[in-house]
Amino acid sequence: MRSAFVSVLLLGSLGLSACTVNVRSNSGLSGSGSNLITRLSPDRGEGATYAVGEPVQFSVTVRTPGYLTLVALNPGGYASPLVQNAYVGAGTTTFPRVQDGATYNVAAPRGLQRVRAIFTRVRPTTDLVFSGVYDGQRWNGATDSYLRPYAVADRDVQETYLYIR
Repeated sequence: MRSAFVSVLLLGSLGLSACTVNVRSNSGLSGSGSNLITRLSPDRGEGATYAVGEPVQFSVTVRTPGYLTLVALNPGGYASPLVQNAYVGAGTTTFPRVQDGATYNVAAPRGLQRVRAIFTRVRPTTDLVFSGVYDGQRWNGATDSYLRPYAVADRDVQETYLYIR
């Protein structure tokens, strides 16, 4: 079984670029206007604490079937996809799924970890892979580039966070 490591991310202010993508937390702030993702949370709840090496799962609830990408961003700005373009049905899906053949174990550095869920109703046609170093502007710009081909009603973005000690 391969293992995907979730790194830590320092939660800072989320300076969105001048684009049509808006990110909301689980507090219910407006997202891209479509409100397709109704919940995103680590298994212990948003803001929970995990020790380095502990497994973590993420539950995502969506209103309609579609395709989901989960991306972790660490404090140094390094992003790594946890799952990309995974088909999910309406309702709640917990990642990693059995068919993914993966476990997510938290890894150093310690601090706050952001995880972004990006959802589209139609299968993404972009070749963009969320991997590499991003600052706030570039991170949001990459998300916008990924979602730009899809109507506002067919896409949504949400973030959650956890602490790693």
